[in-house]
Amino acid sequence: MPYALPAARVLGLTTLVLLGAAPAAQAAPGWSVAPAAGGAADGRPSVYAEGAPGTVLQDAVSVVNPGGRPLTVRVRGADRTADGAFARDRATGTGAWIAFAERSGGRRTAVRALSVRVPAHTRADVPFTVAVPAGAAPGDHPGAIVVSAGGRTAAVRVQLRVAGPALAALTVEHVRVHGGRISYQLVNRGTTVLTPRLAVHADGVLGRVLDRAPRTLPVGLLPGRRVTLHEPWADPPVLDAVDVRLTVTAEGGARGTATASARFVPWWAPAGAGAVLAVVVALIAVRRRGRPARPGPRRHGRRSPEAGAAGEQPRTEVELTGAVA
Repeated sequence: MPYALPAARVLGLTTLVLLGAAPAAQAAPGWSVAPAAGGAADGRPSVYAEGAPGTVLQDAVSVVNPGGRPLTVRVRGADRTADGAFARDRATGTGAWIAFAERSGGRRTAVRALSVRVPAHTRADVPFTVAVPAGAAPGDHPGAIVVSAGGRTAAVRVQLRVAGPALAALTVEHVRVHGGRISYQLVNRGTTVLTPRLAVHADGVLGRVLDRAPRTLPVGLLPGRRVTLHEPWADPPVLDAVDVRLTVTAEGGARGTATASARFVPWWAPAGAGAVLAVVVALIAVRRRGRPARPGPRRHGRRSPEAGAAGEQPRTEVELTGAVA
């Protein structure tokens, strides 16, 4: 469960804690940010929160400035991408549920981003809330707290789980074989974050041409997300008709398969086929030219109808009667 902060703490000012001064001759390390609890950084790798739709969860992060000069940081909520990194675009998912408290005109209001001034050798605890929408789907909703200052950006992951039945499901779509690789898309159709495992098989006319055992893909597939991936195939067959099958599994019993067909034809195959056809045609022509013409039947020097029908040229016939001129 997340560390529960009192409402006054969540909507209050940033808490400042003085750190031990570093020796002047020693260069201080850069600033850092980490989850906070009980007024101090507690070593958690990320913020974990769980609650039902419609609830508001509370926690805090600590920004440490060990340097000798004040530091102003910008803090905001962010979504997480399919590879686990934080999104740099405007938050539209879990990052949009995260809010901070800002004092303006004597009043405190909830804002999506906040500027915090951290004095030298000081730690600033920055409270925040996660307001889970009433219609939020059960399952995992990862987000992040992103802090930027001095041309640097760091993030603390927010692992949010909305109460309700968990469903693990995925599909494999749009499989294509081209350019020495197999392209495909994975879609998380469940409510939990999935770490998929991929197996690849391909069968040609004469048998199996590719057989890759299941391996874990370097991606954490968030619920409802789609990601395009590529599987290299550096040595496909030269001349073959292949059926490729992808099988993807993940924790929770999730499983998806998809197939695609590919035809491999070398560049010289069409030219070779054309050359063979030309040789055959030439041989047939030469054979026909060398064949003697078959004469038609004779009838007392008159050209037979069969010869005329065959298209033979007319010729003069001399009848041998035995007369002497």
